[in-house]
Amino acid sequence: MTSTDVRKDAEDSGPSGYAAARLRLLTEGARSGPPRRAALAELTDEWLTGLFTAATEGLQGLRGVSLVAVGGYGRGELSPRSDLDLLLLHDGSDSAAVAALADRLWYPVWDLGLALDHSVRTQSEARKVSGEDLKVQLGLLDARHLAGDLGLTAGLRTAVLADWRNQAPKRLPELQELCAERAERQGELQYLLEPDLKEARGGLRDATALRAVAASWLADAPREGLTDARRRLLDVRDALHLTTGRATDRLALQEQDQVAAELGLLDADTLLRQVYEAARVVSYASDVTWREVGRVLRSRAVRPRLRAMLGGGKPAPERSPLAEGVVEQDGEVVLARAARPDRDPVLPLRAAAAAAQAGLPLSLHAVRRMAAAARPLPTPWPAEAREQLVTLLGSGRPTIEVWEALEAEGLITHFLPDWERVRCRPQRNAVHIWTVDRHLIETAVRASEFTRRVSRPDLLLVSALLHDIGKGWPGDHSVAGEIIAKDVAARIGFDRADVAVLATLVRHHLLLVDTATRRDLEDPATVRSVAEAVGTQSTLELLHALTESDAQATGPAAWSTWRGSLVADLVKRVGAVLAGDAPEEPEAAAPTAEQERLAIEAFRTGGPVLSLRAQTESPAEASPEESPSPDSGEPEPLGVELLIAVPDQPGVLPAVAGVLAMHRLTVRTAELRALDLPDGVEGAVLLLDWRVAAEYGSLPQAARLRADLVRALDGSLDIAGRLAERDAAYPRRRGVVAPPARVTVHPAASRLATVIEVRAQDAPGLLHRIGRALEDAGVRMRSMHVSTLGSNAVDAFYVTSRKGVPLPGDEASTVARKLEETLRAS
Repeated sequence: MTSTDVRKDAEDSGPSGYAAARLRLLTEGARSGPPRRAALAELTDEWLTGLFTAATEGLQGLRGVSLVAVGGYGRGELSPRSDLDLLLLHDGSDSAAVAALADRLWYPVWDLGLALDHSVRTQSEARKVSGEDLKVQLGLLDARHLAGDLGLTAGLRTAVLADWRNQAPKRLPELQELCAERAERQGELQYLLEPDLKEARGGLRDATALRAVAASWLADAPREGLTDARRRLLDVRDALHLTTGRATDRLALQEQDQVAAELGLLDADTLLRQVYEAARVVSYASDVTWREVGRVLRSRAVRPRLRAMLGGGKPAPERSPLAEGVVEQDGEVVLARAARPDRDPVLPLRAAAAAAQAGLPLSLHAVRRMAAAARPLPTPWPAEAREQLVTLLGSGRPTIEVWEALEAEGLITHFLPDWERVRCRPQRNAVHIWTVDRHLIETAVRASEFTRRVSRPDLLLVSALLHDIGKGWPGDHSVAGEIIAKDVAARIGFDRADVAVLATLVRHHLLLVDTATRRDLEDPATVRSVAEAVGTQSTLELLHALTESDAQATGPAAWSTWRGSLVADLVKRVGAVLAGDAPEEPEAAAPTAEQERLAIEAFRTGGPVLSLRAQTESPAEASPEESPSPDSGEPEPLGVELLIAVPDQPGVLPAVAGVLAMHRLTVRTAELRALDLPDGVEGAVLLLDWRVAAEYGSLPQAARLRADLVRALDGSLDIAGRLAERDAAYPRRRGVVAPPARVTVHPAASRLATVIEVRAQDAPGLLHRIGRALEDAGVRMRSMHVSTLGSNAVDAFYVTSRKGVPLPGDEASTVARKLEETLRAS
């Protein structure tokens, strides 16, 4: 539709004419983005102007009143489901007529089902309310005349802008606090899988706040890229409104593919990456702007006193040297007057390292000056460049802000071109709380806490930066990352031996946690395989620190005292092998007194008996070589040991797993063994030694567990039915289909048993279904190792034949195939 078409369609000021024109405009595929928003605003202007004109004529030509668009509508940015923000401004001379006019304006809007945010005020009332309510004042800053008395609107705009500028020293800190509170509540747009495009930090609200700061004349936002970032967020919101038919700003997972298609993008990941890039521009501009606001306000508060002390002269700003070519000035890191970025290619890294070490931000002007004059470093890098990079990575939490400043101006990809593939890359895994690039920096920050416990902190920090660099490439990211890490490490100047170590760390950065949580650590084959992959004690030391840093930087679901204890146990065993102490084939351990007591009681009663015992680790008892816990003082639970003894009979594993699922107990590890009964007594007692944890609330009483287990074993408790009810009520995200279960055999993982690994969507009763399937296959369970990350379960089962030996290859494959079919059908 052209502007002429808009005016023609809007000539009928009735609802039907406007509604038809609006519908054509929104369904016209050739027009989108800013042109469509502007056309929609223009169409709406014409319609409301017609309503206003007709209404005032019907009120004997009412004067001293005007219709004003405010907020987003005032900016001329109407999305398909945007509210109409309107102010009916009047001079107070005829309140009854103004009320009648308001009814004639608002009701046609409501009749069309449009959302309306409206008010009726005089100029003095509007100024009074805006002085009390910051949000109202922000909306009035974008006031735009629609119809009626133009002088009245112009007077309000002039007065509101003057109020805003006069009150800026007070109102801007309030606005900054409002933005901070919203960010705390909504999170950061550039990292969220289901972001709120408007309210999250880096979203449209923050972009509007930057406009308000600029209107105050106290400070201005960096304008490069900001307009385009704001446009992209608005385009995504338009597409979201059109695909959902709702006035929503939350980009939910189930709508992302449709929104991407509406925008002509390849897929939902491409969409999220564009959203993240736009949000990053807005967030960085906000950081710089609020820092400048603080500097200006501090300067205003200090200067009058200094002028009085110095007789009116303007004092020169203090400049404190930080490094060659780098100084601190007014709370920021800037370049020295003699600095020559065009002749000093290491200067950006030196300035960044100095800023991070000092805990200060890099000046926007300094970063842009260095970016404009940046020269490529020679290959390999000079030693100073590598050292400055390591210093930057090892500076802890301040590294993040400095890194983001470099990245905003393209300096990171200038030094590390491979960074481009992971920049703003989303991770569609609920366990991860960051994009790939931010996760890498977070891992380096975590690793900086462990530099005192490794002999080569430089290798630890660089491996933290590179461990997921392969996620920008197809295939296994660890394999791809190994190749990239070799190239990057050689380019930045590490020697051949160090390059090999870094490549090993990247290739095997998941080895320790995967093995510790999914394999039997008592099996010598498990320990030997890790020792062969790691190679040396020093590499093991680095890998241990990297593993913990990576997990802690992933999110709260990726690390726990339980996982830490398993990894530490594995590291201890592998270290012994690397020191020359070969692991011996394990012998069946003699039962403990508690196990013997339970076995005898189970034999005597002919039914199951059990005991529950909580296990905790106090921070004070932890080894100094173990990682520090964020919380101190109270012991952290490692889980609860559940011992069950039951006469050997079919169906024990599925029965126990089902009862535990009914009681909302999560199984972490489990071992099963048969205890021989006293001489002359036929039969055996099965002993199950499991580690469990309550999903929420307190643990159930042992007596209740035993009662349900008795009923499950004798068939009077319908576990399958009870769990089916639970499964039907299990919360699932609408529109999100979990990938099918996958079952694989790892023939070389153990010499004592066949290892079958199950990867599936976690759900109540999953272990019960697996146990039933394995029971039907006629195999015996030796042990199982359960690991749950977010909604994904990765469980390893050590199984044998009824004779206690590993399964033949064909039989193992058949069992795995049938188990997979069972899980996919359930």
